[in-house]
Amino acid sequence: MITFYSLLHERHAPEYEFYRGERVACFESSLRVEYVHQELIARGHGICTPSSDSREVLTQIHTGRYLNFLETAWSRWLAVDPANASSQPFPSVWPVRTLRSDLEPDNFIAQLGFYSMDNGTPMVEGTWAAAKAGADCAASAAHLVLSGERSAFCATRPPGHHAGADFMGGYCFLNNAAVAAQTFINSGVSRVAILDVDYHHGNGTQSIFYDRSDVLFISIHGDPRTEYPFYLGHSDEIGQAAGEGFNLNIPLSAGTSSDIWFEALEQACSRITHHRAEALVVSLGLDTFVNDPISRFALSTPDFSKLGARLERIGLPTVFILEGGYATRELGINAVNVLDAFDTA
Repeated sequence: MITFYSLLHERHAPEYEFYRGERVACFESSLRVEYVHQELIARGHGICTPSSDSREVLTQIHTGRYLNFLETAWSRWLAVDPANASSQPFPSVWPVRTLRSDLEPDNFIAQLGFYSMDNGTPMVEGTWAAAKAGADCAASAAHLVLSGERSAFCATRPPGHHAGADFMGGYCFLNNAAVAAQTFINSGVSRVAILDVDYHHGNGTQSIFYDRSDVLFISIHGDPRTEYPFYLGHSDEIGQAAGEGFNLNIPLSAGTSSDIWFEALEQACSRITHHRAEALVVSLGLDTFVNDPISRFALSTPDFSKLGARLERIGLPTVFILEGGYATRELGINAVNVLDAFDTA
């Protein structure tokens, strides 16, 4: 399977984040993708740099002012104080209920909260370049599949599925899965399915397509009553307006076994077939792994081969997008197990 990969991911290298009130080293680090990259090479997968510019597609799924904020954020952070070059910006205020979210404030610190859903998404000087390269990989993968390839994989970071039309969060800035799906739509594919198998609900992807019928969104994830992102991902969220019936959430309790998880996957696969999808985008989160440090499902390394084989049986042209997965050393093995099983099933 051809993989799209860009060294620009290394430019997004924050030193720390806040986890449960403590300053800690970032779980989402460049080592994640490097272990995946090494495993891909060891197993003979072809590696390509992105060939498509995603900018036009990005304007279809993210708002213009949000994209402008991301692209200029670091220079504006330095404009607040040149000494900020040695620190990371974090939001400290958000437009929650009763506060206005229609007017963009002029103050950079206020904008940071305006466009953030949490304070767990650290930015650095190279964040925009890395995120844009990831979106370019997603568009490139979709174009490759449109040209006749059965599948393609994006070994990219930062991840994307928590990023909405006008907000970042959960380590995500640009929504790569949405870029791939919209690229399919722009090229004449009438029905696309996005399957998100990350431990955490893909709230950003859901919100982008929630009122659309051309993209079916399905997510299997930890129950938001106890698991991040908490405020979206319930089973009663089925879409609205034209999108009613085109959103399926399958929340599962923390500690769910692999047997129960695969029952949920079967439900998802059946729904994709019923949708008569013509292309599939998989938000390939691997934090369902039993040893993941910030997630609580119980899939083992062989289970990821089982996942790949089941996805192959859906029989659709497929783009895989790397999302979460923070058991760093095992991430490459688990990711490539999915891809190899898909290729050989």
